[in-house]
Amino acid sequence: QVQLVESGGGLVQAGGSLRLSCAASGSSFSNSALGWYRPAPGKEREFVGIIDWGGSGTDYADSVKGRFTLSRHNAKNTVYLQMNNLKPEDTAVYYCVASIKYGSRRPADFHSWGQGTQVAVSS
Repeated sequence: QVQLVESGGGLVQAGGSLRLSCAASGSSFSNSALGWYRPAPGKEREFVGIIDWGGSGTDYADSVKGRFTLSRHNAKNTVYLQMNNLKPEDTAVYYCVASIKYGSRRPADFHSWGQGTQVAVSS
């Protein structure tokens, strides 16, 4: 298990940027793929992106590709989500997640979830 604590959310105007951080603790952090989910209309949870344990592999939802970038600093046990050119439809609570299986977007494959951080984008 990995314990996850998100930070960095806030209110920003459309076109602006935010960087979310997810601080992790637990022995399995360095072996875990880390990602982000958010609620979406008509869906319980929408996959946003995931980064593999080494930091070289990433996968993004089409809705954020080219605007959001994942990175991780294993020495600091932290993963970052840089969000640029934010849109009002990006408004959501963003949840940091951890999985031992990189490549899956299924919520059931993520064994640890943070409490979430609110992002609000005004038009």
